[in-house]
Amino acid sequence: MSYLLRLVVPDRPGILGAVATALGTAGVDIVSVDVLERGNGVAVDDIVIDLPPDRLPDGLITAAEAVEGVQVESLRPFSGPLDTHRELELLEALSRAASPSSPSLAIKLLAAELPRVFTSGWAAVLAPGDAGAEVLAASDAAPGFEGMALPWLPLDGPRLLSSEDDWLPERWREMAIEMMATPFGSPRTAVVIGRSGGPAFRRSELLRLVHLTGIAATVAQLPPA
Repeated sequence: MSYLLRLVVPDRPGILGAVATALGTAGVDIVSVDVLERGNGVAVDDIVIDLPPDRLPDGLITAAEAVEGVQVESLRPFSGPLDTHRELELLEALSRAASPSSPSLAIKLLAAELPRVFTSGWAAVLAPGDAGAEVLAASDAAPGFEGMALPWLPLDGPRLLSSEDDWLPERWREMAIEMMATPFGSPRTAVVIGRSGGPAFRRSELLRLVHLTGIAATVAQLPPA
């Protein structure tokens, strides 16, 4: 089974090699590595690993943290390797689906594919309505936003939405649903990405979402390829 291991590590030469050695000694196969951010002497890395059936996930934490200075921020099941080409594939698919007269197909495609790109649980495209939030599109596993009061819509700029925010239903807080959101085309339309149980999204992930949705909003208005 595959897992996504998020590590906070000292930003020094050889640290990823030491982590790889520790995980390899524990019988773990590393599939891919993605450096999310670097600064102030530390780096945040997402590592996708394959765990043999006879090994327990807790052993991953023990193996990784055996390397001096390494901290495990989260460990969760994952359905595939990290692949930066997914962003390009999404934009290419959007360009084929784009139609200024009928943008709904591109919006549905965006919501469906963003969870793959950001290794998140779900995505939704929302707009404010007379009776609360209106869901323009949503991926599988997205929670029910329809009719919900969202005090941050319209959205003037990108923001991280904490699982402790007061507007969240109690059940969502219990599930530790972490989210990030950014305007899509206008402040009245927002793309929201979320996952349950953490980890919280980082600013580097939010900036990546801003960049991708900015391009996607432009692509969605182009004539079909």
